[in-house]
Amino acid sequence: MIQIAVLGHGVVGSGVVEVLGQNAAHIAHKAGEGIEVKRILDLRSFPDLPYADRFTTSFDDIVNDADIRIVVETMGGLHPAYDYVKAALENGKSVVTSNKELVAAKGDELLAIAKKNNLNFLFEASVGGGIPILRPLDQCLSANNVTEIAGILNGTTNFMLTRMLGDNMDFDEALALAQSLGYAERDPSADVDGHDACRKICILASLAFGKHVYPDQVHTEGIRNLTLADVAYAAACDSVIKLIGRVVVDGDKVHSIVAPMMVPNTCLLSGVSDVFNAVMVRGDAVGDTVFYGRGAGKLPTASAVVADVIDEVKHFKARKYLYWEQGAADYVLPAATYTCRSLLRVKAADGLLENLSNVQVVTYDGAPADELAVLTEPMTEDAVDALIRESGATLINRIRMMDL
Repeated sequence: MIQIAVLGHGVVGSGVVEVLGQNAAHIAHKAGEGIEVKRILDLRSFPDLPYADRFTTSFDDIVNDADIRIVVETMGGLHPAYDYVKAALENGKSVVTSNKELVAAKGDELLAIAKKNNLNFLFEASVGGGIPILRPLDQCLSANNVTEIAGILNGTTNFMLTRMLGDNMDFDEALALAQSLGYAERDPSADVDGHDACRKICILASLAFGKHVYPDQVHTEGIRNLTLADVAYAAACDSVIKLIGRVVVDGDKVHSIVAPMMVPNTCLLSGVSDVFNAVMVRGDAVGDTVFYGRGAGKLPTASAVVADVIDEVKHFKARKYLYWEQGAADYVLPAATYTCRSLLRVKAADGLLENLSNVQVVTYDGAPADELAVLTEPMTEDAVDALIRESGATLINRIRMMDL
């Protein structure tokens, strides 16, 4: 019987314990050995649970227990999660985590410690919840040179955008609904400001291309400034607006961005609605593949965590090769050089039209009479900024076009 510990008994942690207990026989068959939760770390007590005697408030009870061979971290955040995971790896215990913030910020360091100690550090649930993406990216697509990854990586914002499009809700109404249904936190900043999607695209980029991409290297925008007018302009372009995390190879460097983008209705990602997520991976041999499903939730996420636990049990004596190198300050190209078409909504637009070629004027029934919307040719971020500045136009909003 393999003994493990779970750090945190919140939504995901309790789901992990539930899945391990409910599917114990099936999991033992898959792993080749039974798996038992010996300790659960949480500051709270749960006296009514049948496994109440397994709780502890001291991490020392876990890190100093030689019988515990795997630590599952589901606490979230950087601290104390980073300190606990690092200590577990340094004390001979493999680790599984669902913590996207931890992996995005410290993945290179923790993978190096795991490699040094011939241990495993796995984190399938950190990106897609219950969607298998990291293992297929690392193994099934390993024969490909991956050139691009783009995805809808946050279910909360995708739900809100779906309601804005389908039910004509403005941002505040859609957020209130998401919060009432439990899809958005009381403080929704990580979701609506793009930080959650940023962490996930960093993990995907690091794994796909072998060098750490850090969150502060990725230009990140959220959806707070989107209006129903933006949604209508996008529809006039035969597109829908999605919060997209994207990384594209450019020589030996990468471009990476998180921002609301107009996704053409011909693209598979355009049909992903409500709380569902989808990740498109483009490989030179396989072409475009899309991984789709629920990106969060108690049991979907726990499913991915337990799958990693099974994998680690099967690889105690044969380490899985999951690794990327430390990043570099110049590895991610400056956001100013990112090139795409853009929908520009402006006032005082005469100078703008004079300076644009190959421009498409966009409108819809009921469009504001005192503004102009145009879809530009492909331009760098710097060129768009210069165009607005030199034309004297007042920018209302800008939405990039996801050209595939």
